[in-house]
Amino acid sequence: MCPVDLARSLGQNMGPYMVGAAVLPGYRLGFYRISTLRQCGVLDVIRDRTAQVQGVLYRLPLAVSPALDRREEGYHRETVTVSCGEHHFANTRTYTVSDKLSHEQAPNSWYFGVVMRGALRSGLPQDYCQWLYGHMYQLQLRQSGPAILR
Repeated sequence: MCPVDLARSLGQNMGPYMVGAAVLPGYRLGFYRISTLRQCGVLDVIRDRTAQVQGVLYRLPLAVSPALDRREEGYHRETVTVSCGEHHFANTRTYTVSDKLSHEQAPNSWYFGVVMRGALRSGLPQDYCQWLYGHMYQLQLRQSGPAILR
């Protein structure tokens, strides 16, 4: 989601390619992969006909496809339809984790910040940003275990 993180990976400013906040129906968000690069749980979209995922739609030049595929190692492409405002975009590429873990893994603090900066900068709805923050925070709490006072 984060244009700054995406620009770092693809080597160019993503601002001109951002279409806007978008909705992907029939999927839910999760953290079912551990990235060796980021050393934490990372974003995934999982088919779920009762859910929807908020995200960011980019219209990228074909020339960045090889770099984008390398960036998304461990994921595979899926073709979906998303809504952005009143417009529907068919044949949109998304990536989903190829070998999902059985349970979600927490993002580390750095990745947590990248995800939230992307969500906020891209204009995702405030209630979704709050849900996303709470979901990642709960994953971190579960992974760190209960605090013990002595």
